[in-house]
Amino acid sequence: MEAAEEIAAALVAKFTVLFPHLDERQRRLLLAAEARVLGHGGIRLVARAAGVREATVSLGVTELDSGEAPLGRARRVGGGRKRVVDLDPGLRPALLALVEPDMRGDPMSPLRWTTKSTRHLAAELTRQGHRISADTVADVLREEGFSLQGNAKVIEGRQHPDRDGQFRYINEQAKAHQVAGDPVISVDTKKKEVVGPFKNGGREWRPAGNPERVSTHDFPDKELGKAVPYGIYDLAANTGWVSVGTDHDTAAFAVESIRRWWNARGKEDYPQARRLLITADAGGSNGYRTRAWKAELAALALETGMEVTVCHFPPGTSKWNRIEHRLFSHITMNWRGRPLTSHEVIVQSIAATTTRTGLKVHAELGTATYETGVRIGDGQMDVLPVTRHDWHGDWNYTLRPEAYTQVNDAPDPFDQPSPDLAWLCHPALTGLPPAEWDTLITALTILHDAQRETHLDQRRGHRPRVKGDGTTGRRPVLTLADRLLATLLHYRLALPQVAVAALLTVHPGTINRRIRDIRQLLETAGHPIQPADDRLATLDDLYDFASTRGITLPAEIKPAS
Repeated sequence: MEAAEEIAAALVAKFTVLFPHLDERQRRLLLAAEARVLGHGGIRLVARAAGVREATVSLGVTELDSGEAPLGRARRVGGGRKRVVDLDPGLRPALLALVEPDMRGDPMSPLRWTTKSTRHLAAELTRQGHRISADTVADVLREEGFSLQGNAKVIEGRQHPDRDGQFRYINEQAKAHQVAGDPVISVDTKKKEVVGPFKNGGREWRPAGNPERVSTHDFPDKELGKAVPYGIYDLAANTGWVSVGTDHDTAAFAVESIRRWWNARGKEDYPQARRLLITADAGGSNGYRTRAWKAELAALALETGMEVTVCHFPPGTSKWNRIEHRLFSHITMNWRGRPLTSHEVIVQSIAATTTRTGLKVHAELGTATYETGVRIGDGQMDVLPVTRHDWHGDWNYTLRPEAYTQVNDAPDPFDQPSPDLAWLCHPALTGLPPAEWDTLITALTILHDAQRETHLDQRRGHRPRVKGDGTTGRRPVLTLADRLLATLLHYRLALPQVAVAALLTVHPGTINRRIRDIRQLLETAGHPIQPADDRLATLDDLYDFASTRGITLPAEIKPAS
């Protein structure tokens, strides 16, 4: 593209000097000679540089090839067919009205809702009474300074009034930590990648006519799964650490990645460190509103004996996070045009990423599973050793390496319902006598453990379990009994999943996944769910149904009268 622009500029300079000394036929022959020298595409390039029609250059090529002798005369000045824009004075204003940003003109014009191609513009002008071709439309637009342009992403959303102040605060914190010899890292989750023979953006050199063949569809492969790269970028050392997860992007996964970086690299590079500064986005698994993120960091601080300070970028400014343009962008460039056919390919491609400025990246696969929908109650948050900074304590806070009394809000044991859900075990709701309920729970517990082990084995690539490979993070919020109750309420009494999620105080997506898993276990156990005659549509219907059957509701539940 740059070479073509340079050639066009040189031609314009040459034609400007020579044309005043040449007659019409001599000009055509000069244009034809230049076009032949340029080869394919030369006629169009020369025509644009000279400001003439391509047919004029083609005529000159024909005359040049014919070898005819000079005519001995030239057409008088001003001779020849007049341009349509000269014959129709209203054509140019009509065209400009169509392409102006505010779209003045006929509001009922079909062009208002279609692409403004030269063909569509010519058709609309013809409809208005101005006969013109698509090529002439393009010539007039170029004369008026128009060109083909894409969208420019420059409009930002609503900005927080303390946005610049937060950037300055992060900069001050980073400088203070680096001067003291303490590590400063930038963290984030890269875009999740579907593993398999799927198209990957970009191109790479291959034999002509032999492109890499990939699947025509991008439907995820259930066996290969997905890859969740979580990155840690050390600002001072210019090194990256990427943990490629195979499960969910949760706060436990994020902090576990930081823990692995510290144990494998951080404590060797910073043996005297007493503090750790983490810069992170405002949302996601490491967002400032995520309670589990703070709880996991408190455990990390206690384990390492360091103060862990977190400074979040203001909402809508994640692109300024250093890891985006110092690590993730280079990883994307390194594997462009290459199908990510396996987790090994992803890990090796990330680990092979380097830059001229000395970037080094370590990558490893993490096959642990992480529970979603984990709740951190108010009691757990109240005991965390967290100090909020004077400047925007919601964005800037420090976890102290202090022991604290952990409040276990997670239900226990796993085969029993949560205390506040025990009333749902009544046979009128489950359709199961107590003895059958206990038998079913025992069978499902065995099947659940086997199901979980199978999933772990698949995520490990059928490799043997190694030390530390297993479930990481806090206990699940919903016990197996809770999940069975949710499934029975939905399938037996037709209570909507949204209502079930509100009853169990979890996200509807969590309920959807748990009900699906329990349904599979019930099918394996040979225990179909028989729908009841009663159909419940809301939680009030559930409370009324329970009250009429003598079930004692918890004190905090007040059914509608």
